[in-house]
Amino acid sequence: MPSTTPFIRLENLSKSFGKVRAIHHISLDIHRGQILALLGENGAGKSTLMSLLAGQLQPDSGSIFLNGEKVVLNSTEKAIHYGIGMVYQHFKLVENMNVLENIILGQSKNFWLRRSSLEAQVKELARNYGINLDLNAPIRGLSMGEKQQVEILKLLFRKSDLLIFDEPTAVLTPKEADNLFATMREMAAKDKAIVFISHKLEEVLSIADHIAILKQGEIIDRINPDAGLSPAELARRMVGRPVLLQVQRQEVEPRQTVLKVQNLSGNGLEHIELELRQGELLSLVGVAGNGQKALVETICGLQPPKEGSVRILGQDWHDFFADKQSESSLSYIPEDRQGLATCSGLDLLDNFLLTTRHGFTQGPWLHKQVAGEKLEKLLHDFDIRPPDAALRAWQLSGGNLQKLVLAREFYRKPRLIVAEQPTQGLDIAAAEEVWRLLLKAREQAGIILVTGDLAEALALSDRIGVMFRGHLVATMSRHDQASIDRIPQMMAGLNEEEHKQTQYEEVNP
Repeated sequence: MPSTTPFIRLENLSKSFGKVRAIHHISLDIHRGQILALLGENGAGKSTLMSLLAGQLQPDSGSIFLNGEKVVLNSTEKAIHYGIGMVYQHFKLVENMNVLENIILGQSKNFWLRRSSLEAQVKELARNYGINLDLNAPIRGLSMGEKQQVEILKLLFRKSDLLIFDEPTAVLTPKEADNLFATMREMAAKDKAIVFISHKLEEVLSIADHIAILKQGEIIDRINPDAGLSPAELARRMVGRPVLLQVQRQEVEPRQTVLKVQNLSGNGLEHIELELRQGELLSLVGVAGNGQKALVETICGLQPPKEGSVRILGQDWHDFFADKQSESSLSYIPEDRQGLATCSGLDLLDNFLLTTRHGFTQGPWLHKQVAGEKLEKLLHDFDIRPPDAALRAWQLSGGNLQKLVLAREFYRKPRLIVAEQPTQGLDIAAAEEVWRLLLKAREQAGIILVTGDLAEALALSDRIGVMFRGHLVATMSRHDQASIDRIPQMMAGLNEEEHKQTQYEEVNP
């Protein structure tokens, strides 16, 4: 039974960043044996609030109590000492160390003497939670999804009394998410306190014991999931207006081929065959680390094809990327919004100009005032908060930073768009807008959407491809219900040989 005395009490916490008010006079109780879900639009203050609790930030005012005693969490080490652990939305990993070293870093003074026993513990922990990682793999070579798994293992290894999960299922398959939820329920049953931040409303309603909704830095609603609210009603309370939770999708007649990949191998890929036409949206689904990253990096010019051919807008890969004018017709929206898509130390205007500057140059001159006027309109149209072009990128929440990247890339009106996890970390209203933008963009472009959200893929796609261990094991029409029903099994690698044979027969009739 959950204790009536809160394990953690936040009392009148406030935090600002310059003129930006992140949270304001928030009071919240967190109990052992319960799962508390935090909801809110991007920039509502959820991550800031949890960063205060995890010792990553310090409040401007207010107090934190642990078991009724006032504590000062002035460092992450102090928070860990008090049993508070957090998986951050933006990972806190040492890129040059391997998986095992990141997990056990700081856990033992006799690190080298106890390494073998610690490795055995981590392996057992990974098996218990269904996490499949090479413990000797360097962090710098992992996909974003694999990095998230490392963060989750770190949290579990520390046996924290309060476990904070920030969008933990964003790159998991439905089965993996179900397994995580079962683990969270078991931890709560063992008297752990859990905070769960998610924009997936169905997940929140299924897992949470209590829900708190934040808006503009304040708690505006507290909800008991047993009250029988629908996801639509929960979204309405969060956003303040009705949210459809769906998109009106119209068929578009496919036109000329914008991408043709033939027998692409190397860099972890095996004999990839795909074709994309203007007017099509092709979703690639699969567990993170199964070749999506290598395929996207090849298509977008970050690494050359080792074997096979890639033709973009009718040009060979090498010719396309040698022509700067051609490159402007391809937009890449990477999932790493902080490290690859933006520069955290630059202001929003300079980040906007990273890929659009050629449209604002005349000879040697860069017309930043004209670019600034365009950006101001985009900040308003995409509801980027706060709408201040002078802010540094690091001052935006993850969701608002993602919207800046989307605004920048859609502004370019490309003919080929490659979007990795474009709605990851976005609230439901923002995700709904991104869906509309993607569907509208496909009228003039071919789109590859890499997503871990099968529901998103089914809602948007003309065709869906499933990746497993570097193979594109199947590609199907959105109308092929029999194949769609098998997608979860394909993502898990079941009947892989059967699907590879089917793909071979389709490509080689």
